[in-house]
Amino acid sequence: MSGTRFKRAMLVVSTTMLLAACATHDARVPAAPTQVARPAVDALELERVVMLMRHGVRPPTKAKVAPDGVADRPWPSWPVGYGELTAHGFDAVKLLGRWDISQWRRRGLLPDQGCPSATDIEVAASSKSRTQDTARALVAGMWPDCSVDIRFPASPQADVEFHPLDAGAMPIDPDEAFRAVQALAPPGGMEAELAARAPLFALLNRALGCTPGAACDISRMKPGIVRNEDDRPDVGDPFGLASTISQTFLLEYLEGKPMDEVAWGRLDRDDIEQLLEFHSIKFYYEGRAPYVAARAASPLAARMLGAMEQGPRLTVLVGHDTNIADLGGFLDLHWSVPGYPRDDPPPGGALGFEVLADAGGERFVRAFYRSQTMPQVRELQPLDATNPAALEYLPIPGCAEPCALARFGELVRGRLVAPLRPAH
Repeated sequence: MSGTRFKRAMLVVSTTMLLAACATHDARVPAAPTQVARPAVDALELERVVMLMRHGVRPPTKAKVAPDGVADRPWPSWPVGYGELTAHGFDAVKLLGRWDISQWRRRGLLPDQGCPSATDIEVAASSKSRTQDTARALVAGMWPDCSVDIRFPASPQADVEFHPLDAGAMPIDPDEAFRAVQALAPPGGMEAELAARAPLFALLNRALGCTPGAACDISRMKPGIVRNEDDRPDVGDPFGLASTISQTFLLEYLEGKPMDEVAWGRLDRDDIEQLLEFHSIKFYYEGRAPYVAARAASPLAARMLGAMEQGPRLTVLVGHDTNIADLGGFLDLHWSVPGYPRDDPPPGGALGFEVLADAGGERFVRAFYRSQTMPQVRELQPLDATNPAALEYLPIPGCAEPCALARFGELVRGRLVAPLRPAH
């Protein structure tokens, strides 16, 4: 597309060279340099933004949210196919796009008027249509009268960056991965984790219309981490199933369904917020073990670092909650969105990095998490100075604030694992 297309070959070469520089095994992260005086963040100029965003509101990804008999009523219908971005979700992301560009224009990152050029922006998405539609929604909010190129893999098999393990593109030892995830469990293992979450399972049973202890009670399932060949371990049921169910209740709420269709009218927003702890538990076990996070996040981390060092002014990568959770585990970043558990990636939320420069040209990095709140999505509330999107700046472990870009590059490269094949 004229004025907005990027040179694909240059992107592939840049990413491939970056990944080729990393060892195939985890490397020791270099020691932090001696502390030096740091400039005040307010005195720095915003030079680039690179962010990884979750897609917007969607229905469940498959026909059965849970096995037959777990819920006492049929699940509500949706206006689009399984896993697709809804019209409501599209509109919510458009509102985010308007907010984002207003903030970046205010800070001088992007021109106040006109369509973006190839030096201004790069937008990419995963091979899933819901991420591509989310990217289109964000762009429509930012530049409603412009045509902006959105790149995405041609097939799931080619999706090395967003789905590296599913694409068979990353080396992983299933036994070592299994041991790394098991080590995250509390004393007493997953049985102890299950016992600690008894109040949450009781609330889940109430929503499902299930009598505790009956066959429908998923907390009766034997818990345990599940080893997978050539893939990361799963948290296993009942936690995996509880995560899917609670996420479905959230999506019903965010979609703006009448409250009698949200968990069949049995939960209010506070209840949904409590149940979302299951989602965080899933990502804690599946994405926070360093061995696993390095293999799940390396391709995207390498691409993002390349964009921070020599990319356009704005790089937006639209993927999935799993991608954000993995990147959080890779860098040991933690965030809290109002109304959500710690480290939970809401629909439309983004984990990103600002690149800032001082008067002498030295560059620094600041990590952030940006998201809408539940009411902002459900009610499609316009975002402005009186009703802003949630924004939190995050400390980067191993790097003094403000984190020098050179030091950040050392941290990232010290953890990268090279893929078995490059992204195309």
